[in-house]
Amino acid sequence: MERLAHLALLTAVAVTLGGCSADIGARPAGSPASPAATASPVSPAAPEGGPAALEAAYEKVIGDVLPSIVQINTRTGLGSGVVYDTAGHIVTNAHVIGQAREFEVTLASGGAPRPARLVEAFELGDLAVIKVDDPTGLTPAKFGDSGRLRVGQIVLAMGNPLGLSGSVTNGIVSALGRTVSEPQTQGSPGATITNAIQTSAAINPGNSGGALVNLAGEVIGIPTLAATNPELGGGAAPGIGFAIPSNTVTDIAGQIIKGGKVVNTRRAALGVSVQTVVGGQGGAVGVGVMRVTEGGGAERAGIEPGDVIVSVNGTETPTTQALSEVLATLKPGDEAKVGLLRPDGSTPTVTVTLGELSED
Repeated sequence: MERLAHLALLTAVAVTLGGCSADIGARPAGSPASPAATASPVSPAAPEGGPAALEAAYEKVIGDVLPSIVQINTRTGLGSGVVYDTAGHIVTNAHVIGQAREFEVTLASGGAPRPARLVEAFELGDLAVIKVDDPTGLTPAKFGDSGRLRVGQIVLAMGNPLGLSGSVTNGIVSALGRTVSEPQTQGSPGATITNAIQTSAAINPGNSGGALVNLAGEVIGIPTLAATNPELGGGAAPGIGFAIPSNTVTDIAGQIIKGGKVVNTRRAALGVSVQTVVGGQGGAVGVGVMRVTEGGGAERAGIEPGDVIVSVNGTETPTTQALSEVLATLKPGDEAKVGLLRPDGSTPTVTVTLGELSED
């Protein structure tokens, strides 16, 4: 099934990538996951004993996790990554690696950069796995269960913002279950991220692909996006960043390491190829169906090329982005009520059993 275009945030703010910068610190450039990369059932409690105890907890978490954070350099920029296992696999954002297939990885402990290569990128979810040639001395991170996160929990963002290796910022989990879309740019897939973690921890260019960590020293997300405020000319909206939840990361990374690709995206699809339809006043009015996948849910429901999708389950879909974001909240096998505008002017609603969105 065809992928839909993803261009902007579902919310009122616009989103910029929190990752690679083309001119900051730029340098030329499996096996199953280890137990260290499996989800942990631990749900951390706030430290007791006042400010001194909290400070000590910060120091311990940073000391434990920072050795697992690496800097990834391509010929055009840099970003961050998290050591996934002792075999040398590192998870990062797809937009960090861009079109590159070979990289240089620098450990938080320093030393000469290590050559690495791409295993596979999952552009639909902005994730990728790379593998260093020499895994000696790598320290895998411990991934926690993002399904047990609570709003208000303290988190730390670790990475290489602006090329400043091994930087740490702090904040809280501000919200859960966000659906956000990246702007599509050269080298950036423009993915829609489901169940994103919103955090107040600062996320700057170079942080992408790093770690969002709880006070138990568990990676519970991969920082990916920072929000901008259009009313400020696209300037940063302080305290609004987004991370891919760790349960998604371990699922996708595990599939890639095991089989070299993602075989189950867990994303819903209508089974259509579409484009935004612009009305007489220049505004978007719906999503035009260009092609219908043979045997897919849309075809079985009677959707045809030339139809315009105007809503899904009562939510208006004026653009391909809006349609993508609605579908991102659903699962393969769900039934969706799809509102149509047909060439003859009729406006039927049909029920579509959703299929699975593929990478192709």
